[in-house]
Amino acid sequence: MRLNLVGGLVAALIIVALIIAYGTLFTVYQTRQALVVRLGQPVGAPITEPGLHYKLPLIDSVINIDKRILDLENPAQEVIASDQKRLVVDAFARYRINNALKFYQTVGTVEGANLQLSILLNSALRRVLGEATLTQVVRDQREHLMARVREQLDTEAQGYGIAVVDVRIRRADLPEQNSQAVYQRMQTERQQEAAQFRAQGTQKAQEIRAKADRDVTVLLADAQSKGEQIRGEGDGERNRIFAEAYGRDPDFFSFYRSMQAYEAGLRSNDTRMLLKPDSEFFRFFVDPSGKRFFVDPSGKPREGGAPSNTAPPAR
Repeated sequence: MRLNLVGGLVAALIIVALIIAYGTLFTVYQTRQALVVRLGQPVGAPITEPGLHYKLPLIDSVINIDKRILDLENPAQEVIASDQKRLVVDAFARYRINNALKFYQTVGTVEGANLQLSILLNSALRRVLGEATLTQVVRDQREHLMARVREQLDTEAQGYGIAVVDVRIRRADLPEQNSQAVYQRMQTERQQEAAQFRAQGTQKAQEIRAKADRDVTVLLADAQSKGEQIRGEGDGERNRIFAEAYGRDPDFFSFYRSMQAYEAGLRSNDTRMLLKPDSEFFRFFVDPSGKRFFVDPSGKPREGGAPSNTAPPAR
């Protein structure tokens, strides 16, 4: 009986010890930091090292706070740039809780931190982007402006135990109605530029075409002039050769010219000629030497000549 009582007492003590140990010991994970709160009042410094730690049971509680990089998704908002252009800015931030005690005392939870940081981010965006122009925000100084927003937001977030890691502008566009107006204006400007380029191209083409036509006319005139000159020189040379040949051998020259006349006049075509057999044209058919006696109207014989009523030989 006494053994059973001792065994039950030992078992009860073990159970009580386990309950006390369970209420005393707690685990801090790699991704978290812990804050021990006694009756609502933080006790000691935040615990940032992972492992097994202890607290007073029943009166102490543990608040786990994430120490990873957290996201802040900010809803899109309108910002007026320095050139009075309205912009729809969609931005987000990345932050880390570097002071758990201050974080717990000021905002308490991640949701409260996101709400407060969203207000601060909107204010920083309006201040920084309100000093820049549309072109600077969209293209020229976007990285510099984001760095300025991050610095201002980080300075203000230090009071909440938060360190801002990065701020990015995901999108910075004109409002929908302004975008349509800008698009139409850009389209009109491009159409005007295209029309101007086409007009310049047409003018240039006409100038090139006119120059080409002028060059062709000049070249043709020069070619015709040179052709006529060469043709005249050839005709003169031919006449000189004919005259020289005639001076050397008049009979052969007469024979050669008659053969040319036969070739030109007796071709196989529809031409019809009616000549007397004893005409001057056929004198080489009658006599190979081309010498024949003809009787002129006065009744006197004449050698190698044609009667006065006979047509001259063809040339």
